[in-house]
Amino acid sequence: MKCIYSMNLLSFDLNLLKVLKALLDKGSTTEAARAVGLSQPAVSAALGRLRHSIGDPLFVRQGQRLVPTDFALGLTEPLAVLLTDLESVLTARDGFDPATESASFTVSGSDFFAELMMPELARRLPGRGVTLQLIELDPVNYLAPVRSEQADLALVPAFALEDWVEHEEVFSSNFAVIARRRHPATNGLAEGAPFPLDLFCALPHIIFSVEGKRNTMSDTALARFGRERHVAMTVADFSGVYRSVAASDMISVIPAALAVSVAESAGLSVFGPPMPIGPVPIHMAWHRRSSKSPAHRWLRVTLADILRQLPERFSLKSPGVAEIPKAN
Repeated sequence: MKCIYSMNLLSFDLNLLKVLKALLDKGSTTEAARAVGLSQPAVSAALGRLRHSIGDPLFVRQGQRLVPTDFALGLTEPLAVLLTDLESVLTARDGFDPATESASFTVSGSDFFAELMMPELARRLPGRGVTLQLIELDPVNYLAPVRSEQADLALVPAFALEDWVEHEEVFSSNFAVIARRRHPATNGLAEGAPFPLDLFCALPHIIFSVEGKRNTMSDTALARFGRERHVAMTVADFSGVYRSVAASDMISVIPAALAVSVAESAGLSVFGPPMPIGPVPIHMAWHRRSSKSPAHRWLRVTLADILRQLPERFSLKSPGVAEIPKAN
């Protein structure tokens, strides 16, 4: 395999690397030209110079698209890391000031964060320099948008992470049971009190699941005591879960902070779970290529500060877990 490092770097135009990355991202000289702010002929000329310098065709035409060679595909990730590190070196400073500097971020996460993180983040963003987009989690691979540079970081449950991922725990999610106000089955049950186990198993449940799975931590916890519940519905966003609960006689188990936050406006009663569930550590995960970026560091520090305050801002007034009868 040919090696890019055999070229004479003293005579190599580093601007060509931005063109190469755009071509890898877009698969078209026209779209790549838009991305880097050049004309289409200029990008075609740059591709010719890249081919000459590197000694590989890099792309072959397939219909209207440019398909990267195996060698070019192998450059995709190291090239992204190189350009990010180079940008960090050239813009190195004590920190990033959102009041005077510009940056655009994309964060991947569930609508839990739309409810509890984004309002506080909006309050903290001064001026017009910083823009932030919250996008839905990829149901197949939570970290795929981070790897493909569609997202700067993802907010996800802790799990085995690959070696290209940097991560930090920012929040630990406890759980609560929600039911609509004046639910006939919860008359006399105090807010924040443990939800009775028999009633928990008897009522139909709505669960949050991006993937459409019908088995969650609640079912695992119930199984330890030889009990089961009836899952009547799955919904891919938390807002759909609690709104459906508010409109029916079904119940649900959702993060306690979210339950407390929306209870008044959604017309919900909030109770402690009937058995121990969780907590679930939530991690902020990002590609290591972004670790040294001052702007990215500012984003991570800001989001972590907001998320770590959630347990204090939104907690059950009288949290508790019912005493569980031993399994037969």
